[in-house]
Amino acid sequence: MKIGFHTDAFNSSYWNFDQCLKWAQDNGVRFIECGAIDGVSWIHGLGYQPHVALWEDPIAVRRKMDDHGVQMSQIDAAFPLSLPTGSSLGVKYIINTIRWAHHAGCPIVDTTDDRYAPKGMTDKQAMEMMKRSYDQVLEVAQGYNMKINIEPHGYYTTNPDFMEEMLNFFDTPLLGLNMDTGNTFIAKQDPVAFLERFKHRVTHVHVKDVSQSLAESAMGEITGIPISHAAIGEGVNSDNIKKCLEILHSVGFDGVLSLECEGAGGPMIERSLEWLRDALKEKQIG
Repeated sequence: MKIGFHTDAFNSSYWNFDQCLKWAQDNGVRFIECGAIDGVSWIHGLGYQPHVALWEDPIAVRRKMDDHGVQMSQIDAAFPLSLPTGSSLGVKYIINTIRWAHHAGCPIVDTTDDRYAPKGMTDKQAMEMMKRSYDQVLEVAQGYNMKINIEPHGYYTTNPDFMEEMLNFFDTPLLGLNMDTGNTFIAKQDPVAFLERFKHRVTHVHVKDVSQSLAESAMGEITGIPISHAAIGEGVNSDNIKKCLEILHSVGFDGVLSLECEGAGGPMIERSLEWLRDALKEKQIG
């Protein structure tokens, strides 16, 4: 298994993507994950956002990553496809991201749903709408040999029965799971049981702990954590994370474990990195 990180760790620090590459290089982290911006943003344009915009030259970004010895493990195009606008705005956003990711050397694009069931729709109607959206997305993904992940983050995706239906929308190896240890936990699912059920569909992992205070105040009330404010190993989800590592090891998972937590400008994510490296050694996982 390989270790990477999500650049949203540095949202609060207002770092840019270049600063994140430098942090990765300095800390011996060879894989990076970020969000896609389909358009322009003043905060990104001024250099205060650690994600990439699709107007940027993906070849130039790829060369920059090469210079730092870093590869992109996954790019987030997580516009919630369960919203009514998912079939219009969301699909176009994901397709544009697929094309950009291909040229940047990124093998996976991440997707998800909204935290609430869409108003005025039954679950069946919402699932049918999402299936049509993923059909369009996968048609383009096939041409680029791009994997499309579904991340547990919302009303449908954190429910294992709905997740199973979504992963089986189409019989293709291009549709997989981005496991998230923190989102499943805060949605009041058992991350270990969730992963065990879908262990053969996982192609990327978000490693995320949950603070005691957040668990006490929000568990079962929300379905996803935008960014964890507990260093990995310092929350109430760390034992589950270790068990998840064992499951992944048992099925020969050799993908990226992406640290997803508040970085606090470096120190917090560095503690997370140290904990994960120690946990892999403890479990004798290479």
